[in-house]
Amino acid sequence: MDKGHDLTAFSRTISASSLRGRLTKLTGTPLRPVAALHVSIDFVPTKIPRKRRLQTMVVAVWSVLLVMSCFAFLMLCSVPALWPFLVMYLIWIFCVDKSPAYGNRLAPWFRSLKIWQYFADYYPASLLKECDLPADRPYVFGYHPHGISLYPQHQYLKYLLSATGFSKAFPGIKPHLLTLTNNFYIPLYREVIMSLGISSVSRESCSNILSSGPGQAITIVVGGAAESLSARPGTADLTLKRRLGFIKVAIQHGADLVPVFSFGENDIYNQMPNEKGTTIYVLQKKFQNMFGFTLPLFHGRGMLNYNLGLMPYRRRIVSVIGRPIHVQRCEKPSLEEIERVQRMYIEELTRIWNTYKDEFAKTRLRELSIVD
Repeated sequence: MDKGHDLTAFSRTISASSLRGRLTKLTGTPLRPVAALHVSIDFVPTKIPRKRRLQTMVVAVWSVLLVMSCFAFLMLCSVPALWPFLVMYLIWIFCVDKSPAYGNRLAPWFRSLKIWQYFADYYPASLLKECDLPADRPYVFGYHPHGISLYPQHQYLKYLLSATGFSKAFPGIKPHLLTLTNNFYIPLYREVIMSLGISSVSRESCSNILSSGPGQAITIVVGGAAESLSARPGTADLTLKRRLGFIKVAIQHGADLVPVFSFGENDIYNQMPNEKGTTIYVLQKKFQNMFGFTLPLFHGRGMLNYNLGLMPYRRRIVSVIGRPIHVQRCEKPSLEEIERVQRMYIEELTRIWNTYKDEFAKTRLRELSIVD
């Protein structure tokens, strides 16, 4: 019994020594997942200027505005006393209100709020004007590239709002960004984007706005969802060859075409590899064909770190507004005329790239490319 007792005590002593040694090793060498996490995430320092915090907050709120609007509406639906008003509101949205097709819900006071200045300063975003645009005619702005944005209105907020000086640079011009019609079926969210002057991208909307008087301008992000799939830092692959609809609309209304190239737009997010032929690319294209938009697999930064999240990186964005291409009004332009104007448009867009690439695209990996 004494031997067994001694053996047991000896075993416990060895076990304790072994455990102590292992704990000592763990103390000196952190667990791999914890160490990797500590190395990979670049956290924001505690001392950040108040102005930068406000900039980050504004961009973060805008990034989740659609989700917040849906949640707020569902919360209102949980109050039975509000049901009659909510039903009337939904009837108004789906059956009565035609404002998205006319762009007549713009609220200048809302578009000039200080928060949009914070939004522009976050990147920072700026505007470079090459020439004056007289307010005696309508305009069609073509915005390039599409980039990866949680919502297409990012482009509008970054360079068309008064925060970047558009109203001062082009007095008398009333810009309207065009986006998917489905966005105007989202309760509450639709009211915000219409107050900013955002309208439907339907043909009816283009015609109504351009016909409403001189100085009216529509902005179309020409590449659309297809172009967002090829948006990566250091690249400028534009989906433009078969995009003739916006040129036809401009000719039909005698609206000058104005190409806009936004240097840095593709740099604010990183996208996962999705080359043509891969399973991811096929699924993304099928989703686009079904719903009219696609879902790029991307990442940016977070509110409390610099390299993990869905917020855009702080990368300089300079939107160069080029020289207008004057067109003769024709209600039924021929395909040859449309293609001729398109060639002029591409030439002007290429000129903008070649003129400013060494200044605003120093980290480019390749030159401008018209891919489709």
